[in-house]
Amino acid sequence: MNDDASVPPVPPVPPVPSVPPGSRVVITGASGLIGSALTRSLMADGYEVVRLVRREPRARDEARWDPEAGRVDAAALEGCAAVVNLAGAGVASRRWTKAYKATIRRSRVLGTSTLAKAVASLDAPPGVFVNGSAIGFYGSTGDRVVDESAPAGEGFLPSLCVEWEGATEAASAAGIRTVFARTGLVVARDGGAWGPLFPLFKAGLGGRMGDGRQYWSFIALRDEVAALRHLIDSPSLSGPFNLTAPEPLTNREITAAMGRVLRRPTLFTVPAPVLRLVLGEVSGDVLGSTRAVPARLLESGFEFAHPGIEEAIRSAESRSA
Repeated sequence: MNDDASVPPVPPVPPVPSVPPGSRVVITGASGLIGSALTRSLMADGYEVVRLVRREPRARDEARWDPEAGRVDAAALEGCAAVVNLAGAGVASRRWTKAYKATIRRSRVLGTSTLAKAVASLDAPPGVFVNGSAIGFYGSTGDRVVDESAPAGEGFLPSLCVEWEGATEAASAAGIRTVFARTGLVVARDGGAWGPLFPLFKAGLGGRMGDGRQYWSFIALRDEVAALRHLIDSPSLSGPFNLTAPEPLTNREITAAMGRVLRRPTLFTVPAPVLRLVLGEVSGDVLGSTRAVPARLLESGFEFAHPGIEEAIRSAESRSA
């Protein structure tokens, strides 16, 4: 008889988070879709959240920074456990004129550099610096699947992401664990690139864009927030992570899913020439195909709550994130 058979298995000990509840977390871009959801999640679990704002602070949980001038309230950063940088001008909110592209780049690169230098100079620096990025890093990949090992693509968004991530150099050089959260299309009802789709589809005006064969790497807002917290709490994780659901789908497949969940027809089609005329250079992002998968996130043990598109849409519709 094997004596070991009578010994019950020892349950695994959950890892101790590197940023435990009660710690102070500083967030930029806290008024945006992802930043506000992350703030709510952290505060609900007992974290102290300090929001960096560019205007005069109006509340006790706000502190001033001027990213383009290179100034930030060092007192707000001193002793914090984590910094999450999500600030930046909206990429899809306006046509990409030469001036607005400069604004997009400046808001991300200068802001990140300002914050990275500030945390690197602290007597008690944070344990982790999580910097926003995007799957735009890879450019248009067609049907080719890309994970975090893939090189940067070509064009405005890839070059922007390279500079954006590179602007964290001061933090990583100071020994601060630095993470790049390369986010895909966040499925959310009240903001981001996906927000405007809900009223269109509910009105029965939804449909595929172009030929619909371009891949959209999506992620539910709830999973986006959970992934960010996983990256904050896991002391061994650094470098790039794709924040996307495990299986990207084509625009045609996503259009059909939106119709099924919202119970509306999806008969309309927006031809590619019309998108290019209306959106200008941004249409390349809409019609481009980026088939990114979260290889490193899955390898790290992260589990998605809404891995499928219909689950993600229902979660957004119920505002459960």
